[in-house]
Amino acid sequence: MALGESAGYAMAPLQAHGTLFIHPQTQVYPGMVVGESSKCQDIYINPCVKKQLTNIRAAGADEKIVLASPRVMTLEEALAYMGDDELIEITPSSVRLRKAELDANRRMRNKGKK
Repeated sequence: MALGESAGYAMAPLQAHGTLFIHPQTQVYPGMVVGESSKCQDIYINPCVKKQLTNIRAAGADEKIVLASPRVMTLEEALAYMGDDELIEITPSSVRLRKAELDANRRMRNKGKK
């Protein structure tokens, strides 16, 4: 995942894979948990992808992006949800889940050693 601001354009296709925990235009960072997968494994995604702007105009090119409401967790819900490799980050404005190891490559390497 890249460091930046999440975009609705990138989050729309991710809805098919599970439930999102963040709104569009939320600041995200590598290792942050942005949603729950419908499968039993971690999925590495980039919610910061922006739509490429071109000078060519097409009649039906721009579609309206409709996102479902994200699942906003309280502290108690986050404690019940978190896994062994996750931590809870608490700020005055939000409660976020993140991985204990922020670097995805190190997580994969450490997962293989266990």
